[in-house]
Amino acid sequence: MSSRSSLPPLPNDGDSPAERILITLKLKGPQTTAALGSLLNLTGEAVRQQLVKLAEDGLVAAFSEEAHGVGRPAQVWKLTPMASTRFPDTHAELSQQLIGSVRTVLGEAALSRLLAARENGIQLAYAQEFGTCQTLEDRVRQLTAIRRREGYMAEWERSRSGFRLIENHCPICLAASQCGELCQSELRTFQKLLGPGTSVCRTEHIVNGERRCVYEISEAASSAA
Repeated sequence: MSSRSSLPPLPNDGDSPAERILITLKLKGPQTTAALGSLLNLTGEAVRQQLVKLAEDGLVAAFSEEAHGVGRPAQVWKLTPMASTRFPDTHAELSQQLIGSVRTVLGEAALSRLLAARENGIQLAYAQEFGTCQTLEDRVRQLTAIRRREGYMAEWERSRSGFRLIENHCPICLAASQCGELCQSELRTFQKLLGPGTSVCRTEHIVNGERRCVYEISEAASSAA
């Protein structure tokens, strides 16, 4: 069994009830009305009212979850693709335009050189923040903190093979969907920063239509066991 070790902050009382519901669905995935009420300390009726309004705005949708045992299937709420507009996509249109312009005007080779320079700069900046991290857990924790600050709504947990880094949001998703090299660059960066002998494997991918990006991280000795 895995144990959650580092969570991004849940919405606070300063957010509107609707925003709190959207953030919770983003972080925790589909939820029933009752579960949302419990997580947010709201009454069932208050949650239902907000969900109806959010559904009318096209931001959430309900589906029936298969019942376990006797009883009607539970109604579960999830974010719609339109809801992604409520979460930051850092300079999305500008990044997309620049990638397209470089590719068209200067060619793929020039774009590759620019992306390589970007990757090197990110690795140097991240490495400075790793400081004296000694263990893989220390490095995973620090990487999560950096990614959370950059808008990835990141968290980490222990897993049977080592650790799991979860990114509930991608603030460069539009650019990444146009240029897959950005995602490959992230994998290389994680691999380098987490240390030699560490295995990093992406098992879920937002660009492929999944709810989040998930990276399984293990030391060579752990993965071979």
